[in-house]
Amino acid sequence: MSYLEKASKLYEMMGQGQMMEAFEQFYDENVVVTEATGDVRNGKEAQRDAIQQWQGNIKEWHGSGVGAITANEETGVCCVESWVDCTFQNGHRMKMEEVAVQQWKDDKIVSERFYYNVPEMPKQEA
Repeated sequence: MSYLEKASKLYEMMGQGQMMEAFEQFYDENVVVTEATGDVRNGKEAQRDAIQQWQGNIKEWHGSGVGAITANEETGVCCVESWVDCTFQNGHRMKMEEVAVQQWKDDKIVSERFYYNVPEMPKQEA
């Protein structure tokens, strides 16, 4: 399976609500994930915790998709432009767009960096 096919399968699974299954299948134990904010998570356990925390903030999913996806098969680098539309537990609905740059080695992502504008969440009234 090519890197393009692997990245496509990852996002296909996530779009079908199989986010954790896709994560477990395609991420290396020693993955390094860098957020657009500069925060870095080292290791699969740290990234798993971050995903589960993020999912816990979601009240309702309205849709998601991939705008573009590409891969350099020689270097194992994939870039994915994606979006998600969701409502958070506080009732704020948002469509978020991001680009992920993934470094694959064999069948796993060993590093991933996200690029996005960090949205300002509305303040909750007291």
